[in-house]
Amino acid sequence: MARDATRRAVVTGIGAITAAGPGTADLEAALHGSTHCFRDVDLFSTEGLRVRIAGQVERIPTSSLFGSAAARRASRSDRLAMFAVEQALRGSGIDPGELDRRRIGTSIGTSTGGMLETEAYYETRRSPAPAGRWRPRLLAATVGATTDVVAASIGAFGPRVAPSTACSSSAISIAMGLGWIRSGRADVVVAGGTDALCRMTYSGFHALQAMAPEPCRPFDRDRAGLTLGEGAAALVLEDEEHARARGASVLAFVRGAGLSCDATHPTAPHEDGRGARQALEGALADAGLGPDAIDYVNAHGTGTPQNDACEARALHAVFGDRAAEPPVSSTKGLLGHTLGAAGAIEAVATILALRGGFVPPTVGLENPDPECALDLVRGPARALRLERAASNSYGFGGNNCSLVLERA
Repeated sequence: MARDATRRAVVTGIGAITAAGPGTADLEAALHGSTHCFRDVDLFSTEGLRVRIAGQVERIPTSSLFGSAAARRASRSDRLAMFAVEQALRGSGIDPGELDRRRIGTSIGTSTGGMLETEAYYETRRSPAPAGRWRPRLLAATVGATTDVVAASIGAFGPRVAPSTACSSSAISIAMGLGWIRSGRADVVVAGGTDALCRMTYSGFHALQAMAPEPCRPFDRDRAGLTLGEGAAALVLEDEEHARARGASVLAFVRGAGLSCDATHPTAPHEDGRGARQALEGALADAGLGPDAIDYVNAHGTGTPQNDACEARALHAVFGDRAAEPPVSSTKGLLGHTLGAAGAIEAVATILALRGGFVPPTVGLENPDPECALDLVRGPARALRLERAASNSYGFGGNNCSLVLERA
């Protein structure tokens, strides 16, 4: 990744909204516990399906950043993202109006965009009900719509991108922001991800038989599939010198990012985890660190038999004889698999762990799979001083991204 060696990317603000609640405080409290946040889905009908649960967000507070026109056409994914962005900006102390707006970048990843609203519009067209009130929401249907509405709402005139690489989308959005900071293309980047539950995603994973009827159990020998979730997270990335000059509090450093592609199968990972290994090795090399520098791994850990086994093989390949040392956990047993939002939510969770001196447990893990042979954290959170952590995100098509984060 091209860089100016004098420019380092720091995190000065974070925001999140998940099934645990509307805020990072709710998320941090849930990360210390051992109870999942799943409930029956009521956004749409699950009649006829064997799976009924998900990590559904109960309430989305309205963001004050929304203009009236944007609010009218915003999708559920947009509203989740805007609330997280507002939290992150508030925490960073940044007022975009006081900065050179040409130096503010926006990078928001998603996998389905406004699909939920598109489905609702389609349903009205098939019924006698008027479809007019849903028509403006079609403007929010594309995967790029959230990045556009965030950039417009905060007045960010700098580089803009909307990664859509399935479940690695928002990890890649952070990697893109890191690159812009390092290269000097931006001083500030609002990076993150969002995804709302929708019928297409729910029925699609159901058809793939990838969902478990009971809460998911990542890395458990009896795991039977994933549990879906929804939510959003945002990080304010900033050039360190820019942040120090304005007296900002630095929460963490984004030390490195690694990307790879399995180039193997539309949905299944490569059986030996070669793409996952390449992404993590790339992130470490980008950070200028060896595997022994990592104190914790926030695993992708979906709870599917294939994915967890492949990720474990990748971790063994990277850490070698030390594979059983760094604690490993997955937050998907707590919040569900939030798809395009997962990488950003898990990056925020990792920063909370770094700053709070704890390792979140893998909720639902009861009987660790002996084939994984990792230090899998169970039960309540484990108190542990952490300096650096890796966060892994893997998407359909073998789109992989690993991030290396460091405590400030």
